[in-house]
Amino acid sequence: MSTVRLNSTSKSGIAERRRLSSFIVFLFLLAGAVITLFPIYMGVLNSLKTEGDMMNNILAIPSKLEFGNYSDAFEKTNFLRSLGNTVVVAATGLVGIILFSSMAGYKLSRTPGRLSTFLFNLFVLSMLIPFHSIMISLNRISMKLAVQGTTVGLGLIYIGLGVSMAIFLYHGFVKSVPRDLDEAAVIDGCGEVRLFTTIIFPLLLPITTTVAILNLLWMWNDFLLPLLMLTDADQYTLLLSTNMLFGQYGNNDWSAILSSLVLTMLPVVILYLLLQKYILNGIAEGAVKG
Repeated sequence: MSTVRLNSTSKSGIAERRRLSSFIVFLFLLAGAVITLFPIYMGVLNSLKTEGDMMNNILAIPSKLEFGNYSDAFEKTNFLRSLGNTVVVAATGLVGIILFSSMAGYKLSRTPGRLSTFLFNLFVLSMLIPFHSIMISLNRISMKLAVQGTTVGLGLIYIGLGVSMAIFLYHGFVKSVPRDLDEAAVIDGCGEVRLFTTIIFPLLLPITTTVAILNLLWMWNDFLLPLLMLTDADQYTLLLSTNMLFGQYGNNDWSAILSSLVLTMLPVVILYLLLQKYILNGIAEGAVKG
């Protein structure tokens, strides 16, 4: 009887510790969510205020919703033109990153050897290089190659900067695709290009979705690289157009600025929420198997 009581006591103690640890983890996650979402909440809240209400109390609920701030921001930033430029940059970068990284990740994973290992490690090593240490050289090179000042040229630069991380994810994910598919396709007379495009690449949809969303978020929200590469206001992305609303000597149009930022982040936030399941699955499988 005493043994039974000790076992039940130890089990209850273990259950108690598990509940406590789960509660502590929940508190940490809650704090992280509040820290992350609070700036977004403040931006949306103050984008619906007049300039006077915002300056009086930025935390107060607006007495009247000023949706006119959004139409004002839409006109001042030439939103449709800036959106089109951002889409061109993101589309160019995504197509190139997915195309080159999927093929490179597949080939490196399916071709074991010293050269493949060396090239893969080289791509992984390039992920550790800070952008600020190469931005001056990158600016000079882009001028020499005549890709500076255009949205397509900016997209090409994003391809070079984004392939290393994408190859790492593809390389790990390809390991989960059975080699028997390759062998069966080759026996049936399938060439290497057709093998990849018709059999392998459709199986890479989860990691492709992950790569697409992560790079889209990066390119959509990036400010420094477009600022360095784009010189014509007609080529400005959404964030650069929003930056034009900041005036000299602190004379800033905060209502239009916050409304423009909300309009800028809305498309990618919606897309991320719709595809977050594929993003998390792709990162987990690609990183663990890599």
